[in-house]
Amino acid sequence: MKTKSPVVKNQEFEGEVIDLTYQGLGVVKIDDFPVFVVNAIPGEIVKVGITKAQKNFAFGRVIKRLKDSPNRNQDVDQDAITTGIAPLANLKYDAQLAYKQSQIVELFKKVHVDANVAETIGMENPVGYRNKAQIPVREIKGELTTGFYRRNSHNLVAIEDYYIQDPEIDKAIVVVRDILRKYHVPAYDEFTNQGVIRTIMVRRGYYSHEMMVVLVTRTKKLQLVDEIVREISEALPEVKSIIQNINPDKTNVIMGRENNVLWGAKIIKDTLFDKQFEIGPLSFYQVNPQTTERLYSLAADKANLQGDELVIDAYSGIGTISLTIADRVREVMGVEIVEGAVEDAKRNAKINGIKNVHFTLGKAEEQMVAWQEAEVQPDVIFVDPPRKGLTPELIDAATAMAPAKLIYISCNPATLARDAVQILANGYHISGDIQPVDQFPQTTHIESVTVFEKDV
Repeated sequence: MKTKSPVVKNQEFEGEVIDLTYQGLGVVKIDDFPVFVVNAIPGEIVKVGITKAQKNFAFGRVIKRLKDSPNRNQDVDQDAITTGIAPLANLKYDAQLAYKQSQIVELFKKVHVDANVAETIGMENPVGYRNKAQIPVREIKGELTTGFYRRNSHNLVAIEDYYIQDPEIDKAIVVVRDILRKYHVPAYDEFTNQGVIRTIMVRRGYYSHEMMVVLVTRTKKLQLVDEIVREISEALPEVKSIIQNINPDKTNVIMGRENNVLWGAKIIKDTLFDKQFEIGPLSFYQVNPQTTERLYSLAADKANLQGDELVIDAYSGIGTISLTIADRVREVMGVEIVEGAVEDAKRNAKINGIKNVHFTLGKAEEQMVAWQEAEVQPDVIFVDPPRKGLTPELIDAATAMAPAKLIYISCNPATLARDAVQILANGYHISGDIQPVDQFPQTTHIESVTVFEKDV
């Protein structure tokens, strides 16, 4: 039994990249011992330098690529990869889509569940898609700087082109940064918990082009606030809302609880499936509305809704699924744990004149048990859980209600595969293919839709 790593820090060796991890790191083996290497892709021969050695694996960097993969994307800014903004950007896009499909295939094999996985549905233009940016602000060489952290560190890399963000958002970040520099606003120092500006957040409606700028500050006081606000609103005509979010805590959490509207409205608007949504600084709203429409259309179509169904929407968020299927069913019951999201959902239902959707504040697993005990009989249940997936209690309650279909929208194939084992054991089978959808191109995140149908 091995008690220590067969490699040591700074050791160098040559090897072939044989696989990619779920984090997008290349896997190179030395005597069957795995070394995870940034910016190395399968099929390449690389000279690796060990950066960190642990008992069961090590991390390395590419000293030199001796042979490139034909799947390597040569035309990419290295900052996008080294910071982790776009860890798959070194892969050509068709190879990214194949990688995401294969990840789901392998995870289902591990849990011994037979499942067909369709080819990943991709985007026509897989860059510049994010409608929201949260950009850290730090002082570098005496100057307020925006950028992103180098992977696994808190060293800020100065960046102006974020590759996967809406280019108009990138431009807005630079404009706001320069205005803050002009008025000598101190950048936040996370080590001393001093300074003022922690983060610049920008949201932009994909269809509406309405923009919101949020200045996340450590202090309530923001020096020369009137001048700063005036210059931002004049320089960026799309801006409809400028908000100060106050986060005084020494924490990695980006946003605080207190919001002050400095100028304009407290929300911006955008549309999804021809429905209008109001988005506040703390609202959860899909960052890629183009593929969100594809993902949720697919989920609704796979449910084969006829118009008279009672539907449960677990993890209903701001009502995205509930409101988009409302006109295709009799009634939707949604449950969501985030109070602000429930308020958003109710408001979004009201502004769209939707009356057959009802949202409950609470934990999805507890509410599903309560509905089961109340003998609610849904025809279809949609689940769209966070990365940790479903709890055993929720699965038992959902399947005990015996819906004809359970539509599982997953953002983590590992927990999807785990949950599938219990759902199948509870009298359901996978109907058709699991369908991956590339909601987050250039990153390792994998969304998919799986239909579980009740056994007859």
